[in-house]
Amino acid sequence: MIDREGGRSAAVYADFDQADLDREYSPSSCVPDLGRLLDDYAVAGARARATLRARLDLRYGTGPRQLLDFFPAAAVDAPLQVFVHGGYWQQLDKRDGSFPALDLVPAGVAFAAVGYGLAPEHRLDEIVASVRQSLWWLLEHAAELGFDPTRVHLAGSSAGAQLVAMALCADAMPDGRPPATVFAGATLLSGVYDLEPIRLSYVNEALGLDSAAAARNSPLRLLPDRLPPLIVARGGNETSEFARQHDAMVRAARDRGGEVQDLVVAHRNHFDLPFDLGDPGTALGRAVLARLGSAGAEDEQRPV
Repeated sequence: MIDREGGRSAAVYADFDQADLDREYSPSSCVPDLGRLLDDYAVAGARARATLRARLDLRYGTGPRQLLDFFPAAAVDAPLQVFVHGGYWQQLDKRDGSFPALDLVPAGVAFAAVGYGLAPEHRLDEIVASVRQSLWWLLEHAAELGFDPTRVHLAGSSAGAQLVAMALCADAMPDGRPPATVFAGATLLSGVYDLEPIRLSYVNEALGLDSAAAARNSPLRLLPDRLPPLIVARGGNETSEFARQHDAMVRAARDRGGEVQDLVVAHRNHFDLPFDLGDPGTALGRAVLARLGSAGAEDEQRPV
C-alpha cells in the first residue's frame, strides 16, 4: 500500500487501501473477458426459454421487475431449484439466470429464475424483501405449478448468494415456520456475506449502505441456529476477499451445527462457476443433483 509519493496509503478496511479494497471486490479483475461470460449467460438463457417448456414473467409482486420465469419438470411433484442471479444488486436480471434450466429440467428438476428490482432505484432492504416475497409466492403456487413444496432448494451466485442467505436468516416465513423447515437446501456460489467491506468499496456508490444497513444485510451476523443443508462453493480463481468470505460462511454455518459441503472448484472463476450448477459432469453439479434427489438422468421432456 505505497502511494504515488512513496508514502504509505491509508488503510480503509483490514490492511487494504481504497484501490486494493476496490480490486478485491471487483471479481472481474480475475477474468480476461467479462463481456464474453455475460454474453454466455444471455445466450444460454435465451436457449432455455426457447427450447424448454416455460411459464415466463410470472408476477409475484407489483414492482416492474418482480417477475420470475418457471420451467416445469416433466413429472408433477418434482423438486424445485430456485436461482437468484448476481450482478452486485445493480445489474443483470432473471433472463441471465435461466441457463441452469438446460441441465436441471432434463434431470427431472423444476426450475425458477427470480427477478428483482435493482439499485440504485431500490435499496438493499427492499431487494432482500423482494426475494423473500418471490420464494413465498412460489410456495403458495406449488400445486398450480406442479412441484413438491417440501423439496424446494435455493441457489444464488455472488449478490444472489447473499440474497439466498438472507432468505434463510428471516425470523419466520409468513405462515410462522422457520426457513430451515421450509427449504430443503441451499447452494451459495461466490457470495458476499459480510457487507461492511462492500460498504467501504466502490460497489456502495449504487447501494448507498450506511453501517447499520450493511450490518442488517450481512448474513454472517444473522445466521439462525438452524439451517437447511448447504453447499457453499467458489471458484479457485477468485480474489482473496471472496475466498475469505467463503471460508467465513462455511465456519459460521458449521458452528451452528449445519450440514455444509465446502467446494472450491480450482478451474472455475466467479462468473463461470454457475454453469456447473446442474451439470452432472462437474463436482458442483453432482453435489447439487444429489441434494435434489436426481441422478442427472434425462427424463422424457424434449425441447419444444
